[in-house]
Amino acid sequence: MSGPFDGVRVLELAGIGPAPFCAMLLADLGADVVRIERAGTPLETDAVTSRGKTSLALDLKSHDAIELALAAIACADVLIEGFRPGVMERLGLGPDAALEINPRLIYGRMTGWGQTGPLAQSAGHDLTYIALTGALAALGPPDAPPPPPLNLVGDFGGGALYLALGIAAALYEREKSGRGQVVDAAVVDGTASLMALFSGMTANGRLSLDRERSLLGGAAPNYRCYACADGRYVAVAPLEPKFFAILRERLGVDARDDADWDAESRALAAIFKQKTRDEWTALLEGTDACVAPVLTLGEAPAHPHMRARGVYHDEDGVVQPAPAPRFSRTPATVRRPASSAGADGRAALGRWGVDLC
Repeated sequence: MSGPFDGVRVLELAGIGPAPFCAMLLADLGADVVRIERAGTPLETDAVTSRGKTSLALDLKSHDAIELALAAIACADVLIEGFRPGVMERLGLGPDAALEINPRLIYGRMTGWGQTGPLAQSAGHDLTYIALTGALAALGPPDAPPPPPLNLVGDFGGGALYLALGIAAALYEREKSGRGQVVDAAVVDGTASLMALFSGMTANGRLSLDRERSLLGGAAPNYRCYACADGRYVAVAPLEPKFFAILRERLGVDARDDADWDAESRALAAIFKQKTRDEWTALLEGTDACVAPVLTLGEAPAHPHMRARGVYHDEDGVVQPAPAPRFSRTPATVRRPASSAGADGRAALGRWGVDLC
């Protein structure tokens, strides 16, 4: 036994962004994931989000390939697809066809705009999706355009994680009803949900998301990053007054008027410019001053805390995050490195009991 999803069969239709990341999470948690790749010119995939999966190359314009895909669907517990609305239906692999041959199937759909609505058929990416949710407008300094937060907020936070949660919930419900269902996960839906706390706190006046007055958006002197003498940065986050007092004491500065954020930010910026990032880390990390070095992705695995917890591991020479979260009895693992396109999917389907003739 390895992982809480051990024994769950997942069929992933190859795509980019949140859908393959969701399938990676399920594979990390023990699911048997078969990824259907495009035959001839498969999508470029990365070694990390393709880990733990086997690969089957099919030309879905071919009748025989569609028949094999339907046979795989009949044996699967979960299907994950990330195409625009209507694409799977045109292939003959839509939810109606899939649930007719496998009424217990959990059919996971991942899109940016959702299956319905005026923008459903429009192209988009993480940045355009989160622009409609209020999340993007709250990011960055007030005198510059909002910065793209990689694609962590939309694709992965509001998309992949909500699809994974929806699939897990549907699998749980299936144990009671015996029936599958469609999980419609949209980046705009998930990102709006991620903003729930801010919706509540701005409505009652406890928090502002105006970028010049946002406590959590970088305007406050005690929740932002500061440049150091070597051009690198520290993250400073003593939100609570008692923690901010500890930081001030360690920096040797007196408390200022809490309403004058600009003045205190300038004062702290001048102080942090006096030492390197690593010097400030040695002085402040591990205290209740709530200060941490801003590490690059290349530096992060070597940090003592990350190394002690095994947050990263080396898989075939690629340093990558270990599966998360952690389980006491059914630990998640990386079962296998990424497969080349079409390498081992047929053998996996054979183990599912799919007739490959």
